[in-house]
Parts: sequence; structure tokens; C-alpha cells
Amino acid sequence: MSMFHRPFTFWFGCLLISLGVVAHGPMFMMGQHTHWQMVGMPMTWEMWVGMAMIPLGLALSWWGLLPPARQLDLAGATMRHFHVADGVPLNRQHLRLVAVLVVTLAIDVMKPATLGFVMPGMSREYEITRPHAGLLALFALTGTTVGSVVWGHIADRIGRRAAILLSALMFMGTAICGAMPSFEWNLAMCFLMGASAGGLLPIAFTLMAETVPAHHRGWLLVALGGVGTSAGYLLAAGAAAWLEPLFSWRVLWLLGLPTGAVILLLNRYIPESPRFLWASGRPEMAMQVLRHFAGRRSALEPDDAANPGAPDIDESHPVAGVRQLLNGPHATLTWALLTSGTGWGLVNFGFLLWLPSNLAALGVDASAASALLAKSAVYALPGIALVIWLYHRWSSFLTLVWFIGMSVLALLAFAAVATWGVSDGRVTLGITVALLVSVSAVIAMLIPYAAEIYPVHLRGTGAGLVAASSKFGGIVGAALALTGFFDLMAFSALVIAAPMVVAAVLLWRSGVETRGVQLEDIQKALVGR
Repeated sequence: MSMFHRPFTFWFGCLLISLGVVAHGPMFMMGQHTHWQMVGMPMTWEMWVGMAMIPLGLALSWWGLLPPARQLDLAGATMRHFHVADGVPLNRQHLRLVAVLVVTLAIDVMKPATLGFVMPGMSREYEITRPHAGLLALFALTGTTVGSVVWGHIADRIGRRAAILLSALMFMGTAICGAMPSFEWNLAMCFLMGASAGGLLPIAFTLMAETVPAHHRGWLLVALGGVGTSAGYLLAAGAAAWLEPLFSWRVLWLLGLPTGAVILLLNRYIPESPRFLWASGRPEMAMQVLRHFAGRRSALEPDDAANPGAPDIDESHPVAGVRQLLNGPHATLTWALLTSGTGWGLVNFGFLLWLPSNLAALGVDASAASALLAKSAVYALPGIALVIWLYHRWSSFLTLVWFIGMSVLALLAFAAVATWGVSDGRVTLGITVALLVSVSAVIAMLIPYAAEIYPVHLRGTGAGLVAASSKFGGIVGAALALTGFFDLMAFSALVIAAPMVVAAVLLWRSGVETRGVQLEDIQKALVGR
């Protein structure tokens, strides 16, 4: 199987990126004489050369991944429908792909998760205030928002596998902010790191949705999100506990080089989506991937054109843009998911961040409030298993509607607590657990569901746009926090609940069932409306 279109160009670009990062090593090692404090140190010529090598390496690697123009011309693509072997049982190849994507997603989640561990040490070294340091989180969230949209389009343009590898190279290149002597350089690199991290997340779901059998697709997608996210936070916390005392906060950025290299080393186990290959005019390569996953059974299913009553679903369109997501049969679903994602971002990056201080304002001891939140997070973990079971056994979109509604009820309960006051700590604990379970469930299902409902030529863009909406909600939440919006606990809870109610109603009325349904049949259901 051809892994790269221009292998020498790709690997030479990877080498330049690696050497560019390594060129910052002498500057970092000089910090051992100053307790790893590098603020104000002059940039060496090796660093400037290294910084020039990294974008050059990225450009060469991009060229190495880019398919020849003739393969991107879809005007003459066949209308024949092509299916993954949706009827085959899970086999070793599927499980290997799941394991590789779990590792990839954990590395991806680890990047933004390190922000919380980086900011205290960075604030001390650069002698900046907490609000000033908060710019780092704002730049990272903005980067993830932009990256989710851009990488989604890249995945629909040059392929899912190529987009994942490009994110890994960005991880490696942005590792140099661990040697940056100024806060401003960290802001720039943090934006780029956020862009690559935000881009990889929806593409991993897109690749899995287009590769695993239909019967197992839903629960594996939700499990991938739950396990990968938890593993990413554990990796970030473990690296901070083990390495930060030895090398300061800077080492958490420098880990971008080895962790990105891990994804590159695993690239042979990351196939291109067979549906993407077929839609982009490469049927021979698509069949090769399909046979790899089909086991002993045939990877080809009967042509849909043989079914006279079936709507004609053309999966070989040229790549379209975001505008097409907001028109036609996907429009209502897209607006429902975007509204839900924005509401989730407001809860997760706004309401929950200010919840400990708001509880303290209601008379709960500050340390007790933090302990209550930590205890609630532990109690919420089994909720992911319930989400996986419901998504797989009951209904995909109704499970999402249910947990969005649960989030609304928890927010309304907090509004009642803030208005009338509740002295029983068990009530507050129960409401907090309910909110944490529900918001964790919503984000665990939101992007996987988006990866199922869009056609091949829009799947990466659609999943990326929905992922971006959750980060956009975080940006709005950060802006509202500056106005004191979340200090008004009852008012903020009611305002945030409103868009989530709208999202639940839209999804309930327009949602399409994806549980155990082939991706092409999901499109038939949408077009048939």
C-alpha cells in the first residue's frame, strides 16, 4: 500500500522540523545554570536558523502528502457506491486502528491539557498577572477553533491520514516554545499548537467512522472520545508531576517533539479512509484498504443502484465548503449541533470554571468547594460507560438529546440554589455530579455523531465545524467572564440553558438515527426527507 505520494520530500521535511527543534536545545540547556529561567535571554543564531527550518520542513512535508492534481479532479469519478465491509465482525486490524487512534487522541488532548500546569510557572518567570497569563488560554482556544475548521477542510481536500500526520508535525514544530525567552513568542506558538490539536480531534473520529463496521461504529467512537480524553489528561498530569520539578514548566512544551514523533512512527498503522479514496478517484487504493479490513469476507457490497427504490446518493462530489453544511438536508442538524457545541463550551469553559468561587460566595468553604468538585468528577466517571451503552443499545441522537436536557435541568437547579439557597451539601453534590456527567456525555457524543451524519465530501469539514463550536463557546465564555457575567450564578445558568434547550428541540425534531446504520444509508434517510 502506498503510504506517501512523495516519500522523500515528506521525510526530508520531517527531518528539517526535528533539526529545527533540536537547534533550540543548546539555549534550553543553558537554563540549567539559572534554574531553567530563560526570560530575557538573547535569541542565539542557532535558534533563528532552527525557526526558519521548521516552516520550510512543514511546507515540504505538506508537498509530500499532497496527492497529484489529477487525483483530486473528481469530475469523472464513478457514481458507483462503495461500502466498507460493514457486516464483518471486529478483527485484529480494526482493534489495531482503534488502539493507534486512542494513542493519537491522548497525545492530542495532552497538548491543551498542559496549559493548566504551565501557567503558574510561566506567570512567575515572566512576572505577569493572572489575567495577563490568561491570554495563553485565550490564544489556545482561538487556535483550536480555527484549527478545527481548517483541518476539517484539509481532511476533505487531501485525506484524513494526511491531516493527522500534518497535526503531528505541528506538534513537533511548536515544541520550540519551551525555549522561548519571551511571553509573546509563547502566545504565538500556543495558537499554532491549539490549531493542530483542535484539528486532529475531529479527523480521528472521521477516520474511524469511515473504517469500522457499522454495528460497532457508534460505541467505538464514543469510547474513543472518553478513553482518549481521560488518557490525555492523565499524561499531562503525570508529565507535570514527574518532569516539571526537574526542568520547570518549559519541559511540558518540549514534549511536543517526542509525542509528535510517536504519531509519525505509528503512521504505518494509520490507513487512509477507503471512502475518501474512492470518492477522490482512487478505487484501486480504496479496495486495497478494504481488503485489509475485510478479513475473510468480501469488502464489496452490492451496488446501491441495483435497488430501484433507493434515492441516488452521490458520494463523489468535489470538496465543498462550510456554506454547504448550512443548506440542504443537513442544515437543521448542523445548526442543532453548533448550538449544542457552543452551549457546552459556555458550561465547560465558563460556568464550571467559576463554580467553586460561586459556591464559596453562597457560603460553602473554598476548600470544601474544590473538594466537592473533585469528588463529583470521580462520581461522574461511570457515566461514560452509561453513555456508551445507551448510544449503542438505545439511540444515538436521542441519547444526545437526553443528556443535553439533563444539562439544562442541572443548570436550572443551580439557578434555584443561587436564588433560594440550599444548606444541604448533598443536594449541591448531586447537582454538580449531574452537571459533570451530562456535559461529559454531551462532548463524548457530539463530534462522533457529527462524524456519522455528513457525506464523505463534507465529513471532515462538518466534524471540524462542530468541534470548533465547542471551543467558540469557550472563547465567548472567557469574554463574558471579563464582564463579571459568571459572578451572577442564577442569571448565567439561565442564559446558558437557553441555547441548550433550543439545541435539544432542534435535534429531537431533525435528528436521524445512526445506531448500526451504514453511513451511506444515513445519507439516504436525510435525502429521503
